[in-house]
Amino acid sequence: MISAELSKLPTRALCLAAAVAALGLSACGGSGGGTSTAKTPDYEQALAGAPKPLAKLYAKGDRLVAGGTSAFRGQLDALRGNPVVVNVWASWCEPCREEFPYLQHLSARYGKRVAFLGVDTQDNDAAARTFLGELPLPYPSYTDPNQDIARSVGAAVGLPDTAYFDASGKRVFVKQGQYASEDDFAADIKRYALGG
Repeated sequence: MISAELSKLPTRALCLAAAVAALGLSACGGSGGGTSTAKTPDYEQALAGAPKPLAKLYAKGDRLVAGGTSAFRGQLDALRGNPVVVNVWASWCEPCREEFPYLQHLSARYGKRVAFLGVDTQDNDAAARTFLGELPLPYPSYTDPNQDIARSVGAAVGLPDTAYFDASGKRVFVKQGQYASEDDFAADIKRYALGG
């Protein structure tokens, strides 16, 4: 009965109803709307002594970088010789918000051996900057309003997505969707970025 009634509603009304329901659920506790209560890692201490290409990358931490696919590809080329983990996210994406604390911890833990990059796709720059202020990262994120970068790394199906590149710059794996736990994310970093 309910599904028959829902099928009569316009798609826009269904999307609005889903958004209102999601907002209501996020206000009921849990992740607190994506703002982490855990302490942000001390990135300066955790990443001290990183190899020069990684240190140069982390000097641009927590920034949005424009320039599209060519700028992003240029950064990947500059990181050749290091495995790279690319996380595709958006500030409006609740699963992305839930996954960001994993990225904070894992980039601090593995950032001397693995380069991390973000791709902020289909987002508003002001909202993305606010989000990064709430959940800061030690690495930059490339703006991707039209999903050009996301498509180029094979991550344009949903959000969040995470693409892994080996030290030669070859994409070796794309995880579609949110990681269920930090341990699952760490296992894929070990498997696809560190080769073990």
